[in-house]
Amino acid sequence: MLSPHEFATLLLVKDAPHQVDMDREELDALFERQLVQLEKLASGLKQWRVTDIGDTAIRAIKRLS
Repeated sequence: MLSPHEFATLLLVKDAPHQVDMDREELDALFERQLVQLEKLASGLKQWRVTDIGDTAIRAIKRLS
C-alpha cells in the first residue's frame, strides 16, 4: 500500500514530471515497487516517468476513491 505522500508523488510524476524534486525520498519507494523509472531525455537530462504498473496503480486507486 502506498502512503499518501507516495501517492501524491506518483501523481506529480505523471502530471508534472519536470516539477519533481529528484531528491524526494518517496521516489525510492516508488522505484523499488517499479511504479516509476528514471528516463534519460534527448537533452541528456534525466526525468522520472510513471511505468505501466504505476499507471495501473493510479487508475485502481482512483476507482476506489
